Amino acid sequence: MKIMQAEEFDLYREAPGAGRGDVDAVVLEIIAAVKAEGDAALRRYAARFDRCSPEKPEAPEGAGEEAWRRLHRDEPELAAALCLASDHIRRFAELQKAQCTDFEYEMSPGLFTGQRHIPMKRAGIYAPGGRFPLVSSVLMGAVPAAVAGVGEIVLASPPAEDGLPDRRILAAAHLAGVKRVFAVGGAQAIAALAFGTETVPRADIIAGPGNRYVAAAKRLLFGQAGIDFAAGPTDVLIITDGKSPFPGLESADIAAADMLAQAEHDRDARARVLVPGGAWAERIAAAVEKRLAGLSTAETARASLEEGLIIIYRTLEEAVRIANAIAPEHLELQVEHAEDWIPRLENYGSLFIGMLSAEALGDYSAGINHTLPTSGAARFTGGLSVRHFLKTVTSLRCVPGAGFEEARLAAAAVARAEGLAAHAASAESRVV
Repeated sequence: MKIMQAEEFDLYREAPGAGRGDVDAVVLEIIAAVKAEGDAALRRYAARFDRCSPEKPEAPEGAGEEAWRRLHRDEPELAAALCLASDHIRRFAELQKAQCTDFEYEMSPGLFTGQRHIPMKRAGIYAPGGRFPLVSSVLMGAVPAAVAGVGEIVLASPPAEDGLPDRRILAAAHLAGVKRVFAVGGAQAIAALAFGTETVPRADIIAGPGNRYVAAAKRLLFGQAGIDFAAGPTDVLIITDGKSPFPGLESADIAAADMLAQAEHDRDARARVLVPGGAWAERIAAAVEKRLAGLSTAETARASLEEGLIIIYRTLEEAVRIANAIAPEHLELQVEHAEDWIPRLENYGSLFIGMLSAEALGDYSAGINHTLPTSGAARFTGGLSVRHFLKTVTSLRCVPGAGFEEARLAAAAVARAEGLAAHAASAESRVV
């Protein structure tokens, strides 16, 4: 990890990762093959990249229900945890949907403007398999889609040795109400959902996290289908003032625990912490080393923390400036008077307020969505929500009236200024 003063951060540049062009070239080849060959290309890439290449990518009917029964029998604690998480995610999504109101408003006499929210016909949810099958990502994608009222939700996830996605992913899909699951992973899964194949149906929107190849495929296929966003490496920024309101919880140790929770994702993950002084920086660095000693994912976490940062700030204003510049995916606010900070913090995917609000709760069980903007994208977008599965459409209804007449003449005037005579004539012709 690097320890630096706040003013040094302005000059700091992270070491570049793998070139995007190299990834794009591979993904473009996969996209072209899936578009041209359909299921045959899916089988070929599964044989190349995955642990199995199933002849038919769709999981048989009843596979999810059977996986859910087995999970209840073999891992009842996990089954109960998934039920709790699903309930919280659903209730939070329902609150979000309640904010998406339909209306018609009389702008002026005779001029009515309106808005409707229409759920998409089909959503494709992607759930990574890899080293750690992301069971939680199934719920984070499928549950808000269901609450939005999407007509059909399909799930894609890489095949395990038996030709099916990980059984816990299958179980979570069943819990979320997903009827069709496909054992397809990587960029080829995104291409299949975007174009459709003989087996995989075409989706209107594709959502869910994935590696750099999945992210590239989503970015390159945007327009063929909608996407939530093209995510980069996951990241966290922790702001601490070194104070702990809870006996038994030590500030430096909690910050270290949360840095490692981020760093263990993969080597590209980024963990950063803002501290009020050099002594606190050293204490956090020592706490990280202590926790690494007994961590099963220490190899990955150490590699990630080579680019980790401990930044020393002097004032609240200095810390806020850096936080807003980083625009982190996850922003943890471990300070005594959070109400002084919150109004000034503008760029983050999700905000975790107070020492008890671990990012891990947001990742799994609290109800907020863990699919969030990365790589500074929190400057202009928020995380996955029920709104991603709804189209906000508008309407115009005109009847005779003074407002209609004013708008008609104004439209004609603007059209003529733009040199669009037919537009002007269209407005002018509506004399009633």
